[in-house]
Amino acid sequence: MTSRVVVLTGASSGIGRASALAFAGRGDVVVLAARDEEALAAVAARCGPDALVVPADVTRPEQVDAVAAAAVRRFGRIDVWVDTAAVMAYGRFEDLPPEVFDRVVATDLLGSSHVARAALRVFRRQRHGTLIVGSSLLAHVAVPYMSAYVTAKWGLLGLVRTLRQETRDLPDVHICRVTPGSTDTSIYTSAATYAGFVGRPPPPVDSAERVAAAVVRLADRPRHNASVGAANRFIEAGFVLLPPLYDVLVTPLMRSFGLSRRPAAPHDGNVFEPRPRVEGGPGRWGRAKVAAAIGSAGAAVTAGALLARRASGR
Repeated sequence: MTSRVVVLTGASSGIGRASALAFAGRGDVVVLAARDEEALAAVAARCGPDALVVPADVTRPEQVDAVAAAAVRRFGRIDVWVDTAAVMAYGRFEDLPPEVFDRVVATDLLGSSHVARAALRVFRRQRHGTLIVGSSLLAHVAVPYMSAYVTAKWGLLGLVRTLRQETRDLPDVHICRVTPGSTDTSIYTSAATYAGFVGRPPPPVDSAERVAAAVVRLADRPRHNASVGAANRFIEAGFVLLPPLYDVLVTPLMRSFGLSRRPAAPHDGNVFEPRPRVEGGPGRWGRAKVAAAIGSAGAAVTAGALLARRASGR
């Protein structure tokens, strides 16, 4: 077999689904894992007859181990493992039920640790393999109303760095991150919300296919990180270089652009169990809205910087 064997956890929707289709389109063999077996079957039907479906919840380490075992049993090896399984919850920290907060962290951080452990067990035996972890812009900055997700992604950043250090004895084993900004997937509309409104991706918004293309490039030519998002570096710079100004602006910007105007009673979304997902959702952004939003944000930052310079006497 000359094609790669690619395992994808979180393959039922969003970036995971787009990545599965991209790999299959190149002739690679895909092993698809997520909680929703029906959604996985729909993805597999588009990936060709060799696609293998293994339903699994990444919060259950024994189920993740079963995915690895099924892949090796069927295809003899795993060349690439892509983990994009994630859930999200909106609301102030004190408004989130503790069990919702804990489950988001369990899925987005501990789930990735279970995947890494299963993948590295195979890679160390093979002496090669590439693990691509779905990170986020929110692993580098903090925003209100998303405390559980931010906590998980910051923790995942530390885990990935540690794994790189611990696999230096395996030159053909690579630990990579893909770091998307806002991406048009169903994670926002499927999220739990205790903020009064359905979430939405703030502009500028990339397609899942664009992030999937970055995932495939990482598999072809592994490197530490691939950032996908026109505003990522701008937002990271504001967080690091102008923290007081960032903290003043981030809450009103989040209310305006990170939450839709669609009211929602408190609910736990798909945090505990899979629910039907709809790709896309309320408040998607066209080019005009994106340009206006970026212009407004840029003007606000510029004005704030000028005020800061005046106040400092420079």
